[in-house]
Amino acid sequence: MNDTVLIELRSEELPPKSLRQLSEAFADSVFAALKAQQFTADDSVCTPYATPRRLALSITGVAARQPDRILERKGPALGSALDATGKPTPALVGFMRSAGVSFEQLHKAADGKSEYFVARIEKKGETLAAYLAEIVTQALKKLPIPKVMRWGDSEHQFVRPVHSLILLHGEDVVAGEVLGLRSDRLTLGHRFLSTGEIRIGSAAEYVDKLAAGKVIASFAERRAAVAAQLDAAAKRLDARLNPAAGLLDEVTALVEWPVVYAGQFEAEYLEVPQECLILTMQQNQKYFPLLDASGKLLNRFLIVSNMQVDDPGAIISGNERVVRPRLADARFFYNQDRKNGFTTRAMRLGAVVYHNKLGSLGDRAQRLGRIARNIAEKLGADGNIAESVGLLAKVDLLTDMVGEFPELQGIMGRYYLLHEGNSPEFADAVEQHYRPRFAGDALPQGSIACAAALADKLDALVGFFGIGQLPTGDKDPFGLRRAALGVLRILMETPLPLDLAELIETAAQALQAQGIQLEPVRQPLLVFMLDRLRGTLRDAGYSIDVIDAVLAQQPTRIDRVPARLAAVREFQQLPESLALAAANKRIGNILKKADANLPEADVALLEEDAEKALFERVRLIAPLVKSHVANEDYAEALKVLASVRAEVDRFFAEVMVNVPDPLLRGNRLGLLKALFEQLNAVADIAKLAI
Repeated sequence: MNDTVLIELRSEELPPKSLRQLSEAFADSVFAALKAQQFTADDSVCTPYATPRRLALSITGVAARQPDRILERKGPALGSALDATGKPTPALVGFMRSAGVSFEQLHKAADGKSEYFVARIEKKGETLAAYLAEIVTQALKKLPIPKVMRWGDSEHQFVRPVHSLILLHGEDVVAGEVLGLRSDRLTLGHRFLSTGEIRIGSAAEYVDKLAAGKVIASFAERRAAVAAQLDAAAKRLDARLNPAAGLLDEVTALVEWPVVYAGQFEAEYLEVPQECLILTMQQNQKYFPLLDASGKLLNRFLIVSNMQVDDPGAIISGNERVVRPRLADARFFYNQDRKNGFTTRAMRLGAVVYHNKLGSLGDRAQRLGRIARNIAEKLGADGNIAESVGLLAKVDLLTDMVGEFPELQGIMGRYYLLHEGNSPEFADAVEQHYRPRFAGDALPQGSIACAAALADKLDALVGFFGIGQLPTGDKDPFGLRRAALGVLRILMETPLPLDLAELIETAAQALQAQGIQLEPVRQPLLVFMLDRLRGTLRDAGYSIDVIDAVLAQQPTRIDRVPARLAAVREFQQLPESLALAAANKRIGNILKKADANLPEADVALLEEDAEKALFERVRLIAPLVKSHVANEDYAEALKVLASVRAEVDRFFAEVMVNVPDPLLRGNRLGLLKALFEQLNAVADIAKLAI
């Protein structure tokens, strides 16, 4: 009989930030194991449930018993299984004994190389009870839990103490033991809004029974309920929510029966930068700040409570009382930082170690100033301003506010610089030098901000690569992958006419000027960054062959990459593209075996009409291709190259390249080299060959 399986482990409060991940991993593991043991049907559906005090799941269409199966066991080959008289050898006798079959029950099979004996064993299907508890136990062991704990006098371990276990198949309890608990059908509802044990009569009624006990079992449904209540409450107050997807997930993992209430605080706290107030409310109190239509913070916030009461006054006033000291702390930090001065803190950067091989923060500030000046001047911006931005970019790391909330670095620097009378453009550049902080983040705006942002990321990349601290596997303690993507996005999306290899060299010179010894860094770092670019372009929808064609030449003008990609895409649509790609690949293979210092083709040494025609075509297209590439009109350059197909096809059909005469052979190789250079002027089109 097929029916729904329900599994629930009721525990003490589970880690809220990982609850959703634990729930989904648990459900996936149990479902996969039941499927592997042939208990599930083709249309079985697994549904995970998760609340602060339980991990649960249900699976539809689960059989009470496995189907009977025929298992095949491969035995010894015929040559070693039978002796000269045709009797079983000891090897075959041992195999029959282990398989529990007689000689007459054996079958012969072949794998194309040899024949061997096979034992076909009928295995009766076992009951769900024989497997389910062990499947749950193994699934729990596989969960991504960094640290486990024991409780009571038990030796069992889990992320939190577990107090009850439900294993149901339809209406029947499946006997079994997990973490020392015997299976049952009893659970508890909401800690305060429900009383007594809840008896789950069948797996199908689990969700409704918990709802009656004031628990929304589904994480997704509870999250949707929280989001809907937050939106409705914000609209009632003529306000809008500050985006906070991570906070929504965390709050969902903290409540079983969510109810949203509105609180407020004294308007005088709004004199503090709103980023500080928003962060302290979200991070410390798990509140949802409210903004007006223009995005300005209001002195109102929303509370997601786990209590539904007729009079929420005590809940609201209690939360208002708790948040007030947090806001007061933020105001104190802000006032103290302004009182102590900002630019004067720059002298203290030298006392803070950045890395024992890369100097202090003061050393780094000097490097950022030097690199930013160099980049700004290349962009036609004021180098003095860019250098000042670099020198002051890290000063807010020494402020009390950033010490309390590291997420505000850059943001607080902007506020403090404005307070001391600096221009908005200067203060904005200090804030924006961290951009982009994450995938999809905004880019720095303006040449000065871009110069500072590039300086910050290039100094880190060159410095850590230069001392051998490269990312390995999934470990990237210094955020170098993120820094590389930031550099690439700034260069490509702004776009900026800067050479990546030159930027790397500029950063290396700034480090070496301080006496820092670096390993050779330019080539490995360039390869590392182009690998990051390859992944980014793949995510953007470009095909692998087009990406490889453009990146094969290790371009250092990243701003030109999108145009090259578009041109290669367009070239692919031409009827000549595949033939030329194949020819380019063939020419490349020929030239690999030739002398690197081939002479230019001499018209006097041309004998065949086909090679004369190709020589003339290459001579005609060379200046056109060069002009189009110089003007960054890559599509036109590739269209010109497409016109050479007929001469290329004829050359390979009629001309022998590797002839005995060395002069003639060298001349033909020189002609192919000239053609090869033209064909690869935009991209390595050989990568387009099938």
